[in-house]
Amino acid sequence: MINTEEKLQVLNKISSDTLMEHLGILYTEIGEDYLVAEMPVTSKHYQPMRILHGGATLALAESVGSALSVIHIDMDRFEVKGMEINANHIRSVKKGTLRAKAKFIHKGRTSHIVEINICNEQDKLISICRLTNVVLKKQL
Repeated sequence: MINTEEKLQVLNKISSDTLMEHLGILYTEIGEDYLVAEMPVTSKHYQPMRILHGGATLALAESVGSALSVIHIDMDRFEVKGMEINANHIRSVKKGTLRAKAKFIHKGRTSHIVEINICNEQDKLISICRLTNVVLKKQL
């Protein structure tokens, strides 16, 4: 049985050479029903007004929300695909590190609905997101 530290190492390893690595997203904590990832905010994450781009926020949310589903399925038999994501952006950010915590709202056999709260270093809510994942049987 793989422990939580090994799961974090696997998640971070499979993220190399992907958007997650480019944005600096790092998985940091696993609980029984949640997953946490962090992302620094630098000029690489800005939109033209020199604040955090909403797309970077959504990339963080989808990364942690999808990974939460992945670690709760039999990956030999099933795969996870994102179906829909939405967000409400509450505060703007110019610097620091964001913490995204994904928790299940619904964990069904064929679909997962995940809520992702993204907070700044002062634990103030930056964005709240909802992600719907479909769980599909792998084709042999």
